[in-house]
Amino acid sequence: MSVVTIAREGNIAVVTIDNPPVNALSQAVRQGLVDAVAELDNDHDVAAVVLICAGRTFIAGADVSEFDKPPQPPHLPDVVLGIELAAKPWIAAIHGSALGGGFEVALGCRFRIATAEASVGLPEVTLGIVPGAGGTVRSVRLAGVEAAVDLVTTGKPVRAPQALELGLIDSIIEGDLHVAAIAFARDALSHPLPQPVSHRLAPTAADTFWAESEAAIAKRARGEVAPLKALACLRRATGTDFAAAMQFERATFLELRASRQAAALRHVFFAERAAPRPAALSGVQPLPLRNAAVIGGGTMGAGIAAALRDAGLPVILIERDEAAVERGIANLKDIFAGAVKRGRLTEDAAEARLAGVTGSTDYAALADTDLVIEAVFEELSVKRQVFEQLGRVCRPDAVLATNTSYLDPRAIAEDLANPGRFIGLHFFSPANVMKLLEIVPTPQTADATLATGFTLARVLGKVPVRAGICEGFIGNRILKRYRAEAEMLVRQGMTMAAIDAAMRGYGFAMGPFEAQDLGGLDIAFLQREGARAAGQNVPETLGDILVRAGRKGQKTGGGWYDYKSGNRRPLPSDEVSHLLAPLVRPGPALDAEAIADHLVGAMAREGDAILSEGIAEKASDIDLVEIHGYGFPRWRGGPMFGTSPRASAK
Repeated sequence: MSVVTIAREGNIAVVTIDNPPVNALSQAVRQGLVDAVAELDNDHDVAAVVLICAGRTFIAGADVSEFDKPPQPPHLPDVVLGIELAAKPWIAAIHGSALGGGFEVALGCRFRIATAEASVGLPEVTLGIVPGAGGTVRSVRLAGVEAAVDLVTTGKPVRAPQALELGLIDSIIEGDLHVAAIAFARDALSHPLPQPVSHRLAPTAADTFWAESEAAIAKRARGEVAPLKALACLRRATGTDFAAAMQFERATFLELRASRQAAALRHVFFAERAAPRPAALSGVQPLPLRNAAVIGGGTMGAGIAAALRDAGLPVILIERDEAAVERGIANLKDIFAGAVKRGRLTEDAAEARLAGVTGSTDYAALADTDLVIEAVFEELSVKRQVFEQLGRVCRPDAVLATNTSYLDPRAIAEDLANPGRFIGLHFFSPANVMKLLEIVPTPQTADATLATGFTLARVLGKVPVRAGICEGFIGNRILKRYRAEAEMLVRQGMTMAAIDAAMRGYGFAMGPFEAQDLGGLDIAFLQREGARAAGQNVPETLGDILVRAGRKGQKTGGGWYDYKSGNRRPLPSDEVSHLLAPLVRPGPALDAEAIADHLVGAMAREGDAILSEGIAEKASDIDLVEIHGYGFPRWRGGPMFGTSPRASAK
C-alpha cells in the first residue's frame, strides 16, 4: 500500500500521507510527495492541493530509522522546494504535531491551517542539528527575527493559537479538518495568492540584537553547539538571498549531523524512547491506577503528591498527627503557589490541585487505594512500621512502594504479606520537577506490579529506569564515587573552585562541591554515620570533617565554601583550608579538561561495575539516570556514551 495517495474532490486534490505511527518523512514519503507534485501539476482539472495526514498526527518529523544512515534522495530541501514552486498552490492541513521536517514541508506550502490543539515546531537543536530543509530561512520570513530565534534555538514547539499570532499558520480550523481544508482551498482560489515564502523579503535586525542573542544562547547552552549554529543560520537568512541562506543552512545541517554531539543526542533520544516500555514487560498488564496515597508530607512526600496531582490522580496524604498533616498540606500549597508564580498554573488550577488532596492521620483511609508510596524518614525501623500498618489496611492487590534512596527494599518489606505487590520507586527531589524515576523491584515483586511502576512513570511524564538492589541503586552509587574522586583530587592539591569550574566547563550546571553545599553535606554524612553505627567500615571523608566542624553547606553559612548572608555565591574558605591542610599531599597539577576527564572516567568505571553486577540492564539506562537525575550534560550522551572502553583502560 502506498504511503502517499491522491484523491480528487472537484477541482481540489487531496494528498494524504499514511505512514504510521507518526507519518515520519521516510524515503518513500518523500518520493511520494515528489511524484504527487509532478502528477498534479500536469492535471488541468486540479486548481489546488490539500496536504493532510492520516492517523493521530501530521508529519511529526524525520524517520528515526534513517538517523544513522547516509541521506537518500529525494532530499527534503528538494521536496519542500518542489511543493513551494508547484504550479498549483498547496495547503497544509495540520493536526497533532508538525515538527522538524514535517513543519518544513508545511512551510513550503502556500498556506497552513491547523486544528486548535495542533502544535508546530523546529526541535532539531534537541538532536544536535539545525533544520536542514529551509526551517531557518522560511520561519524568519514568516514570523520575524525574534520569534524565529526563539522557535529555532530552543526547539520548543508552539500551539496553534500562538503559531497563528506569530504568522506561522494562516487559520485555525474548527470541526472536520478535511472538510474545512477543502473549503479553505476553494476560498483561497477566489483571492490573489500570496507569494511563496522563498520569494518574500527577509526582515533584518541590528548587530546588537545578534550579539545579545548569541551571549544569551551561549550561557543557556553551556557548551552545546547546535543552538549557536542555528542562530548563525537565522542571521545568514536575514543577511543574504534565499538560495545562499539555504545553502548555508544545509551545509551546517550536514556538518552537525556527523558530529559527536548529534550522535550523543541521538543516543539519548533512542534511550528515552525505549525506557517507558521495556521489552521484558511486553504483554504484561499493569494494575489499575485510579488514585494514590503518600505517607509523609515532608519535602519529598509533598513533591511526590504534587506530581500525582499534576497527573490528575486523587491523593490521600498520611502523616503521624494533625500538625504534621497541616505542614504537609502547607508544603503542597507552596509548591502549587510557586507554579502559579512561574506561570505554569492558573490560580484556579492550583486550587483544584490542592482540592484533590485529602490529609489524614488514619491509615484506614487507604482501604481502597490503588497505589501507596511511602516517603518517610530514611530509617529502616520507621519504614518497616509504615508497611506493617499498610499490610493490615490496604487491599491485597494494592501496590505498595517505598521511596528509599539507600536502604535495602528487601529489608523494608521483610514481613509484608503478599510481597509481590511491593516495589521501590525512587523519586528525585523536587519530585514534581525531576524527570527520573528509578524503579527497584525485589525478587518477589510481581510482573504486574513492575509494569504498574512503568505505567506510573508514563502517567507522571517521567523517565523510568529499572535498577537492581545495591547501596544507592544506580544514581546514588555513581554519585558517591563521583564525590569520592572529587575529594581525592582535593587531597592531591586541587582546589574546590578549580574542580567545580572544570565540571561547569564540561556542561554541568554546578560542580560537585557547589552542589553539596546547596543540598547539604549533612544528608550524606548521616547516611555514612548510620552505616558506621551498623558496624560497616566506612572511611572518614573530607565532608565528614566539615560537618563535624558545623559546616553543613549554604544553610549554615558554610560548607566547602563560605557564604555571605543572603548571597549564594561560593567564596573560598580559610577555615576549610585549615581543616583540610593536614590531609593534602600535593600532586601533579591538572587542567580543567584533565579534571573533567578524570571524574567522568570514574563515573564510567563505576557504571561498568554496575553493569557487570546486573544492577543496570544496559549502559544507556545509566546514561538516562545521570542525565535526568544528576545534571549530566545531555549533549555529551551520559558517562557511558563512548567512554566506557576508555575508562576501563585507565
